[in-house]
Amino acid sequence: MNRKNKIYTEAPKNVSKAIIEGEIIADFLPPPEKLIKKEPKVKITITLNSGSIDFFKKHARKNNVKYQTMINEVLDKYVQKYGRKAIV
Repeated sequence: MNRKNKIYTEAPKNVSKAIIEGEIIADFLPPPEKLIKKEPKVKITITLNSGSIDFFKKHARKNNVKYQTMINEVLDKYVQKYGRKAIV
């Protein structure tokens, strides 16, 4: 059996069922290199997981940008994708 058609029989039933019946969602997020743009900003204070911050800092250094800018871009992409649906 090839890797794409693997059946997860050793996982707990609820996890196995979710994997088998789950829906594949197209990746709507850009790669880290594309998370760069300038717009007016509002300063806030937010607490994030250290692993997430480490990821963004690593890619920010690699692309010579601020990691906060990259995080902002991810949030903007999320709002573009789901923001209009949330407005009632």
